[in-house]
Amino acid sequence: MAIHTRAIGYSHGGRAYEGLLALGDAPAGKRPAVLISHAWAGRGPIEEEYARRLAGLGYAGFALDLYGKGVFGKTTEECQALMTPLVSNRAHLQERLLHVIEVVKGLPDIDASRIAIMGFCFGGLCALDVARTGADIRGAASFHGLFGAPGNTRGRKVKAKVIAFHGYDDPMVKPEDVVALGNELTEAGADWQIHAYGGVMHAFTNPQANDPAFGTVYDKRAADRAWASLKLFLAECFA
Repeated sequence: MAIHTRAIGYSHGGRAYEGLLALGDAPAGKRPAVLISHAWAGRGPIEEEYARRLAGLGYAGFALDLYGKGVFGKTTEECQALMTPLVSNRAHLQERLLHVIEVVKGLPDIDASRIAIMGFCFGGLCALDVARTGADIRGAASFHGLFGAPGNTRGRKVKAKVIAFHGYDDPMVKPEDVVALGNELTEAGADWQIHAYGGVMHAFTNPQANDPAFGTVYDKRAADRAWASLKLFLAECFA
């Protein structure tokens, strides 16, 4: 299957953003869409490759942009500076994410009734936060995401199915945080799963992650397992 990509511009709060839409040449017509929310650096090659992989499964893959057109962090300090304002204002982050979902729903190739979101690290937090808002989407998948509750969504029912792929040795998300997320999602009435991989650290899907002291290490076996499980999850969400 040939995969075609095109840039999709949108604006929010007076700022320009640019996502990447990936589509396969079959099937024709409207198809389910999976948004990919980026890690702390911004929309980059990893998210774009996942958009293409999803297109290869027959979905529309959309690598979204939360920082602004062309903005990408190159150092730890730059990435932290880009992410921190959004993590510190989760209501604003949620508003931006929900706006992107509406942009994608309005694209001519998309079945607006079948939308899911996934994300990595910071993007995993974003995927969980979309679900926490009670958004009318089918699914939310977090890959080595941050689990901390935003503080503004308690009492809302989670409509989306939720799955989280987690390295059990991730120093940024402790075992008690895993339990807390499970309790939170249960209270919200969610259909949820958490897959924890033993001996695995943060950023396990990123082949460039190789900093044990920082807690970020690629693990191909865990990445392959998570991808296989994601495919089953999406098939269930879009059935």
